[in-house]
Formats: sequence, structure tokens, C-alpha cells
Amino acid sequence: MTDQHAVEIFLNGGIIAYPTEAVFGLGCDPDNEQALQRLLALKQRPAEKGLILLASDFEQLLPYIDLSGVSAAMQQQILERWPDGITQVVQKNHEISPLLSGKFASIAVRLTSQPDVVALCRAVNRPIVSTSANLTGLPPADSWQSLDPQLVEQVDCVIKGKTLGFDKPSTIIDAITGEEFRS
Repeated sequence: MTDQHAVEIFLNGGIIAYPTEAVFGLGCDPDNEQALQRLLALKQRPAEKGLILLASDFEQLLPYIDLSGVSAAMQQQILERWPDGITQVVQKNHEISPLLSGKFASIAVRLTSQPDVVALCRAVNRPIVSTSANLTGLPPADSWQSLDPQLVEQVDCVIKGKTLGFDKPSTIIDAITGEEFRS
């Protein structure tokens, strides 16, 4: 079931705290530049680091990525790594906000089966930005109850669901080479 309040907040440029596979994330509409700027300021995250997009299905990611140089076999391999636990770095569509990709020519993307995120992404028909729900340098929260009160005061909505129970944040890999950036 979709949290209608979260959908409205998302569509109106708000910041949402929500469960992912292992930790709580902070996110917003990837197409809303003001929301992206606010999210980065709230998290105290440098814009050059880029952000992750979390989606319920691959089609939601297509406007943000460039697969023109990727073979059908490689695309199939990318899809077979999902859902959950693996964030893949792929060429970005150069028309997306530089706040999404930071200083990189690529963008990090992931499909999830976390029910709250799936419902939200389906309701808005696009991915949600995903960065851990913590101030840069502090440990991320693994439940809505353990969210930093300073963050809770600044977000517009907290989805009080449960993570999928993974014991660590997603592994980040190069979608083409398989090189691990974070394991």
C-alpha cells in the first residue's frame, strides 16, 4: 500500500526518510533541482560525490542512464544482479542534473524489493534519490526509531517501515567491469 502522504511530499519537492535494504535512506524527486540541493545541504554531503537512484523497476531508471554502448548480453547481466543489495554504476544520461552524478560521467542505480520504496516509486513512476539517513561521517540509522532527531526535524516525511534486514549497505560496483567500489 502506498503512503499517500509520502507521494504528495515527493511530488511537492519534499525530503523523505525511508527504509531500504539495510539502513534508512533520505531521498527526494531526482527531477527536482531544489529538492536535490536541499537534500545535499541537509545531509552536509558534497555535491561532487553524487547520489544513488533507487527504483522499483528498470524502466524507471532509463531516463537517467545511457545504455547506448552496452550490449544486450551486458544489459541482461546488469538486470540479473537485481533486486537488492547491489548498486551498479552506469553511464549517465548527460541531461540529468549534475547533482545526481556529482563529478562523474556515471550514476549509481539500484533496484529494490523493499515494499515501501516499491510502492512509492510505482506511485510516482520514477526512482527516488537514495543516500543514507545520517549526517556525513556519522553512522546510518537502521530503523526509523534510530533516526537522528536533528535529521527528523528537517525532513518532511518519515516512512515508518522496516528495512529488509540486510547487515550492511549495498555493494557498489561498476556495472560493466564488476569492479567493486564499496563492498
